[in-house]
Amino acid sequence: MSYPFHPPRKPEQLRTQHFPELKTPSLFIHGTRDPFSSTEEIEKALTLITAKVRLVEIEGAGHDLGFEKKSASRALPEKIVTAFQEFFDA
Repeated sequence: MSYPFHPPRKPEQLRTQHFPELKTPSLFIHGTRDPFSSTEEIEKALTLITAKVRLVEIEGAGHDLGFEKKSASRALPEKIVTAFQEFFDA
């Protein structure tokens, strides 16, 4: 969850060199306000992984998967658990 693909505002310092070596299914949970990567950067990086991958975006969440409005975060645990179950049961 919230893998830091690069330091904030430094997209040239990617932390994905090991991705081609990943052989296990990988589920990525990403907040759309995460300064460590954009959705587009993640989608591109996930093409490097040969195993099964899935990206789940959490709209309005930051790197810590927190929200500006606390009420929005109540559904987060259920969304993550459901995504995990669907990904690994499939």
